[in-house]
Amino acid sequence: MLPELKYDDKGLIPAIIQDVENGDVLMMAYMNEASLKMTIDTGFTHFWSRSRQKYWKKGETSGNLQEVKEIFYDCDADTLLIKVKQHGGVACHTGNRTCFFRKIELK
Repeated sequence: MLPELKYDDKGLIPAIIQDVENGDVLMMAYMNEASLKMTIDTGFTHFWSRSRQKYWKKGETSGNLQEVKEIFYDCDADTLLIKVKQHGGVACHTGNRTCFFRKIELK
């Protein structure tokens, strides 16, 4: 049974994906209730693509699957944190390990 989560006006909730082994933040994507249920049922991350308007399983074409180990939600129930075992070593569609590979330099 899913907790009562707060989805936005489009029925989406942000999901932060973290490497369970080393804590790296791998990516952020959006889920709706159906993709969250798919994730729970299959044990692999599924998301809703806002640009393509369809469901997608992470790694379905690249082989870089994300095996779900734990799912948390924050105190406001409006953001998910999903800890995964990243298969294939790459989470970003650019070929980088993480989507957060660019840095803003501080003065």
